[in-house]
Amino acid sequence: MKEQVAFERLTGLIAFARAGSMGSYSAAARSLSISPSAVSKSVQRLEQRLGILLFTRTTRSLTLTPEGRELHDRALKLLRDVEEIEQAALTARAEPSGTLRIAASLPIGMHVIAPALPNFRKLYPKVTIDLRLSDQIIDIVEQGIDIAVRIGDLADSRLLLRRLAPHRLCAFASPAYLAARGIPMHPDELEGHDTVNLRYQSTGQVFRWPFRIGERVVEIVPPSGVIVDASDAVVATLAAGGGIGISAGFIASPYVARGELVPVLSEFAVERHNITALWPESRRTNPAVRAFLARLQEIFQERMSAADGS
Repeated sequence: MKEQVAFERLTGLIAFARAGSMGSYSAAARSLSISPSAVSKSVQRLEQRLGILLFTRTTRSLTLTPEGRELHDRALKLLRDVEEIEQAALTARAEPSGTLRIAASLPIGMHVIAPALPNFRKLYPKVTIDLRLSDQIIDIVEQGIDIAVRIGDLADSRLLLRRLAPHRLCAFASPAYLAARGIPMHPDELEGHDTVNLRYQSTGQVFRWPFRIGERVVEIVPPSGVIVDASDAVVATLAAGGGIGISAGFIASPYVARGELVPVLSEFAVERHNITALWPESRRTNPAVRAFLARLQEIFQERMSAADGS
């Protein structure tokens, strides 16, 4: 019974909002695809429940009473909310299509997202991908980005967030370098080795190397003869015999598979859980965004599992 009363109150408010905007029951009825008498009865029942008159009625038109004018803006907001809910439901059922703007950091974009795009477009051929790669922090909302994938904790109250699969940070070096200089068995033995490090483009800070020693994660910044500002340049330098460096497993795994790099100090490797997908609240029901987010979780799980296996 309570549900019935609540439903009648809702239909009465919707009928009142439309009639107040259009000035007649007939026009409101046409817009709602119901009969004028149904609109009239809904409004009358609403007036009885509220104990006030909402309209001054003449044979030709309706005029809002002072009490009716006061309630009309609120009823209009309710009507807009109902229409938005209906539109969101229709949109959610639609086939993914249109341009999907994706922003990602360089290593994630190149090694994880870009290789997965052909298969995604086979599943959703009406979606056009606009992939933008940069390690600079951008305003996702301002630049009209649909989905961003980043490494690090990026707080923005305007964005929805989903953690993706964890990734492993490990030291690597080329077999030729290790043959010539020896294999360190503990992070303390890095002293005296050539090292290659990363400088973040977004902050200008050099990367602090993490190692899990016992129950603690210890971070060091070894003196490095080569410092670069792109993760791919780190592994390329290592593969050329530049020394020892830290890389995410998903970046180094192709080099490991070809025998150009081998893991070093792997028992001290650290797992990180800071790769996130972010998207604006306004894109929540976008079919292309929903489809890509669903696939993204699978892509990262597959890619990170393969990298750990290397």
